Amino acid sequence: MPETDRPRLAVSFADGLDRVDALAWDALGSPDDPFTEHAFLRLLEEGGSVGAEAGWQPQHVLVHEEGPGGRLVGALPLYVKDHSYGEYIFDWGWAEAAHRAGLRYYPKLVSAAPFTPATGSRLRLAPGLDPATAEQVRQALVGGALHLARAIQASSLHVLFCEDEERQALEGMGLVGRKTFQFHWENQGYGSFEDWLATFRSRRRKETRRERRLPAGVEVRTLPAGELDPGQRRAVRAFYEDTCRKRGGHPYLTPETFDLLWSRLAHRVRVLLAEAGGETVAMALLFSRGAHLYGRYWGCRPGFEGLHFELCYHRPIELCIESGLRRFEAGAQGVHKIQRGLLPAPTWSAHWLSHAGLRRAVAEACAREAADADRQMAALARHGPQHRGEDEPTGGPAALPREEG
Repeated sequence: MPETDRPRLAVSFADGLDRVDALAWDALGSPDDPFTEHAFLRLLEEGGSVGAEAGWQPQHVLVHEEGPGGRLVGALPLYVKDHSYGEYIFDWGWAEAAHRAGLRYYPKLVSAAPFTPATGSRLRLAPGLDPATAEQVRQALVGGALHLARAIQASSLHVLFCEDEERQALEGMGLVGRKTFQFHWENQGYGSFEDWLATFRSRRRKETRRERRLPAGVEVRTLPAGELDPGQRRAVRAFYEDTCRKRGGHPYLTPETFDLLWSRLAHRVRVLLAEAGGETVAMALLFSRGAHLYGRYWGCRPGFEGLHFELCYHRPIELCIESGLRRFEAGAQGVHKIQRGLLPAPTWSAHWLSHAGLRRAVAEACAREAADADRQMAALARHGPQHRGEDEPTGGPAALPREEG
């Protein structure tokens, strides 16, 4: 497209999604990502999970075509942060290095789905843009974020869990790419869970069947969130908060956020409930959109910890097969996932740091980290349940290579 035919663009900022038309926002980005959907991000804001008090101040970047009624053609979910909690791409070492050098690391800017280590579109573009215009919009989004960074004297901009294509585009704009990894499951067209299990080596197939045996008197049900009764909803939230405390974490989702989740986003949520004697003894909270399913939160009563594998891995994979979903992401970390059929998959982020010396150090560290991630992913893949070679190393799962970040 000739330069003169390209649309003129206007960049603006929104300190809350109540200022952005939901249909216009949701027309951008991936149809398989529930976590940057307007309703999800808005309920985090309205429920107090993000905001000034939480240290996640929204400053979303918007790009419109200029002129009357100019349509929204790009958006970047963006937050001003005064800490590094709730991100899952860890930069504590960078913050410490800045502190030792006498540099201020906070505030910083973060583009992410808050508290959600799931890959999705960050440079959200209108569908159907020609390549030149798409690049123009991406440049405008990043340019707007960097303008804001300089205006508030932020140390850095971090685009977390972006798609690989976006990471490449961001590197082309001078940001430092970072490679980490998680464990994902991809549907190869299995007709049933037994078809999936048939791909396992014999030993692991027997172990999986044993893991799926429920304790006496326990029943597991899959419920759309809209079918939960008030007692079940309270149990889900209580298990979530209990798991956060046990792991030394902070329950980012407030009670108000949960109330909004049930009332506004129930169609995106499925809940696996384990019940015994009329009481809920364990739960797993799942999100879905399009062809993807995401495991987010789990909790159980004492004595029911053994249900973890069924609720967090086996039953969600079975649900994907039954529903024809293509991908299941079970969250960050956990090398034990490899034995349940979730294989190493790269995850991407991109980073801009205002201080040249810190930027060089981060670039060198990320290059070493990427090489290490490649070695670890290759080693881990050899210990999947389908592997027909040697069994796992002496020492069991603890002897597997260590996953980072």
